[in-house]
Amino acid sequence: MNIDYENFDLIETSILNNSVAEWGTAVLMITVVFFGLIILKKVILTRLKSLSGRGKINWMESLFDALSQAKLLILLIISIYIGLQGLTLSETVSKYMQVMAFCAFFVQIGLWLRILLNGRIATYREKQIKTNPAALTTLGAVKFAGHSLIWLAVTLLILDNIGMDITALVAGLGVGGIAVALAVQNILGDLFASLSIILDKTFVVGDFIIIDDYLGSVESIGLKTTRIRSLSGEQIVFSNTDLLKGRIRNYGRMFERRVVVTLGVTYDTPREKLEAIPNIIKDAIEEQDNVRFDRAHFFKYADFSLNFEYVYYVLSPDYNEYMDIQQAINLTIHEQFESKNIDFAFPTRTIHIQSAVRSDKENAEIMA
Repeated sequence: MNIDYENFDLIETSILNNSVAEWGTAVLMITVVFFGLIILKKVILTRLKSLSGRGKINWMESLFDALSQAKLLILLIISIYIGLQGLTLSETVSKYMQVMAFCAFFVQIGLWLRILLNGRIATYREKQIKTNPAALTTLGAVKFAGHSLIWLAVTLLILDNIGMDITALVAGLGVGGIAVALAVQNILGDLFASLSIILDKTFVVGDFIIIDDYLGSVESIGLKTTRIRSLSGEQIVFSNTDLLKGRIRNYGRMFERRVVVTLGVTYDTPREKLEAIPNIIKDAIEEQDNVRFDRAHFFKYADFSLNFEYVYYVLSPDYNEYMDIQQAINLTIHEQFESKNIDFAFPTRTIHIQSAVRSDKENAEIMA
């Protein structure tokens, strides 16, 4: 190979239909665009961080988290695409570069939208967790649906960009969806049961519920299962479909607690003391806060005791508060019974023995 060194010009040397100078300009453009995007990212993030730190614009934190996830690889691909626009490239190479750039761009948009959605859901959760816990049950379904829609849209845009007919694809998804639905009908059953729980608000996170022999507080309501923390500490996992088949007792919807108590006194208690017992019980209940007295009566003659039944309402669903009130009532009744010499009953049995005295005539008749 003979090279004419006298007429050789490196700058004008052609490589893949472009001179070295043009390639150098393209590399310089790629470098400038790439580092320019990095610097722009840092400037915007710094500004957003200062604004969010003032606590004036709460959505700035979500925007900050989203922009911080701008991937360097995606920025590099976009920079390469922009830098190569000044070169003369084959139609195939130009097409591939365009597809790569647009795919990277759409993926980055999807990442940003996903982070923004997560941020808004987290903000909403913080606002509603104390004032409206029922709203929290919808967040799992909203998050899942939002992520699915975002990535479905990104996928369709990418497929459309590479030349695929997405109209036929969307139509095919309808037919394929039926087949998939038949294959995963158990999972879909749990999914629809989850939506039923969420929309109907059968129970919400934090409610204390009883299902058959299981009881505990609802920790989370997922798309397939609901998790409950029992009183003994372990976590109980229910399939949403099975959960709705049973009877659910939801103590989280209790606004007040009705309490029915029976106590017994001995049979030898004088009548005047029996008449005083309902008032003793009434006074003991009305001394407590956050309660409403209903009734107190001499209930029945039992095997070992004279039973009294009394009813009152605790104006709170809190179980610990109910137990504190019941304990205070019991102690007050015990104190009053002790001062008035009224004895509580306990299982006893009294045997009455009657001796028979026979006359001499009766004895003679027996001997005969």
